[in-house]
Amino acid sequence: MPKVKVDGVELEVPAGATVLQACEMAGKEIPRFCYHERLSIAGNCRMCLVEVKPGPPKPQASCALPAAENQEIFTQTEMVKKAREGVMEFLLINHPLDCPICDQGGECDLQDQSVAYGRGGSRFDENKRAVTEKYMGPIVKTVMTRCIQCTRCVRFAEEVAGVPEIGAIYRGENMQITTYLEHAAKSELSGNVVDLCPVGALTSKPYAFEARPWELKKTHAIDVMDAVGTNIRLDSRGRQVLRAVPRINDDVNEEWASDKTRHNVDGLVRKRLDKPYVRKDGKLVPATWNEAFAAVAAVQHGGSVAALAGDLLDCETMFAGKALVEKLGGTMLEGRQTGLAYDVSSLSAVNFNTTLNGIETADVILLVGTNLRWEAPLVNTRLRKAIKKGAKVFGIGPQVDLTYKVEWLGNDASLLAKLPQAVVEAFGKAARPAMIVGGGVLAKDGAHGDTLALVETLGLIKEGWNGYNVLHFAAARMGGLMLGYATQGGIKAVAAASPKLLFSLGADEVDYSAFEDSFKVYIGHHGDKGAHAADVILPGASYAEKAGTYVNLEGRVQRGEKAVFAPGDAREDWSILRALSEVLGATLPFDSFEQLRAEMEKAVPALGQIGLADYGWPNNLKDLPSLPTGASGEFGSPIKDFYLTNAICRASPTMQQCSAELIHGETFAEAAE
Repeated sequence: MPKVKVDGVELEVPAGATVLQACEMAGKEIPRFCYHERLSIAGNCRMCLVEVKPGPPKPQASCALPAAENQEIFTQTEMVKKAREGVMEFLLINHPLDCPICDQGGECDLQDQSVAYGRGGSRFDENKRAVTEKYMGPIVKTVMTRCIQCTRCVRFAEEVAGVPEIGAIYRGENMQITTYLEHAAKSELSGNVVDLCPVGALTSKPYAFEARPWELKKTHAIDVMDAVGTNIRLDSRGRQVLRAVPRINDDVNEEWASDKTRHNVDGLVRKRLDKPYVRKDGKLVPATWNEAFAAVAAVQHGGSVAALAGDLLDCETMFAGKALVEKLGGTMLEGRQTGLAYDVSSLSAVNFNTTLNGIETADVILLVGTNLRWEAPLVNTRLRKAIKKGAKVFGIGPQVDLTYKVEWLGNDASLLAKLPQAVVEAFGKAARPAMIVGGGVLAKDGAHGDTLALVETLGLIKEGWNGYNVLHFAAARMGGLMLGYATQGGIKAVAAASPKLLFSLGADEVDYSAFEDSFKVYIGHHGDKGAHAADVILPGASYAEKAGTYVNLEGRVQRGEKAVFAPGDAREDWSILRALSEVLGATLPFDSFEQLRAEMEKAVPALGQIGLADYGWPNNLKDLPSLPTGASGEFGSPIKDFYLTNAICRASPTMQQCSAELIHGETFAEAAE
């Protein structure tokens, strides 16, 4: 480890560290525009200049200079100060003075660093250059005259998203950043370039001209668009969430978020249920809470009660629903809305066991029945990192472009029983082998058992390593399984039992034609499929309007806070269930959210421990369930449209446009300038 001196302070830095990283370790702030911790080094903005001895008597770019033994680094000398002022002056030569109308205003690196490191004025008298706007799709708004060519967006598209569609054309003063053919950037992660852009060249199109950062209330939350459990911050003003941006969590989402996570928020104020409804003469009519509760209380159920949990639910709502069903004498609980009926006797057999960080270190990976780009885009970015380290990927299932090289073996479940010899040999040599099992496998009879049978064959479990991973794509799935929302035989078994009273907790993907004889009580937030089928609608709160506990696909327990209030007469789901329980003569044993959470933690202690839940590490192969095997036929894809997977997305104009343009190929003409 080399020893360096930074402004007279001596410290040891890791081998391979740059001078910029050494300065940061010493607590010095180094300005930068092109350098980013998660992207390759470009060294083209020259803002991070420092003086280094021994070396030439001139400022040097610290981001591209390796730290070496006995280096002396100076960050505050007159030479460095003048050099940074000169660089800033050059950067601002062509930058337009439109901070008052720029969406980046108030959170702009260029603003902050021009104040801190720039000169008081400009000596440039010529006309500024102008650049025509580029079209990058429904997510990213461009004002390319502001661009300083830091190339962060170019490097992100190529290295992280794996879609090298953004690049530079022309040279010198005429250089421009663009999608080459000026079409929409076809990546499910394109919105991240907005956060990366250090100036206002790339901003969020749906959020354009909505608010200034100091007007917004910021709330920590957990994303429910997929099962990754992305840590997000909801920025709200008044009673409306205006944007969602990712928070840094290296164990989960690093600092990225999918476009669906960022831009579903305009769906939170559309198609909302804001008052109770009761079905009379075949039509849903508005009602008071008392009338709605009375309609539910009038049902003669005789203990034939069931609850279906939706994909976006928090654990507290599911626990309250379970408690009410059990108090009423029912036992049927199900959260796998689309008919999946896999075995859940061992939760480690349906968990992402390597963890998200761990999958980056795998050296051979087998994908089975999964489209990672749609089911979990941020797991796909982890696999790209594993491949950069030399991992080899095989795939069984529908052939899709995952942005990296996959050796596809075919789309036939019977391949699981007779893997090619080359695959078995590759796994035999692997130190950290892994398999990722997608939704297509869980939907096919015998396929889950076939993949578990490969655990021993492929040596997936070693000392300190469990390479068997199941990839869920519903935010409520692992929490629901921990709370018992898994009836043997799945939703078909619940439908066959024909419950007299059915509680639908935000379950919008269910085929309700199977429940025609049941009295359906829908507790949810959007007028979607579940509400259309209901006999009574009780308006609930979305994930942004309640605090809640969520468990992601790797079994990580996380908590989100309440950002805004639900609209109209809508209430938080747990409070609806508590009030309803009193009317039904089965009062639940809690009066506040804190009491509910305490009861839940008493029943399932793992839900009280923030962090990874322990499902019983199956070092012993006998711990894994023995399931039916012998699957055959093609794997299907459980997600038909990435942008319209739930009720919030289907209500969002941004997600509808993304679906039309990026999935279905429709074109949207822009108005002439």
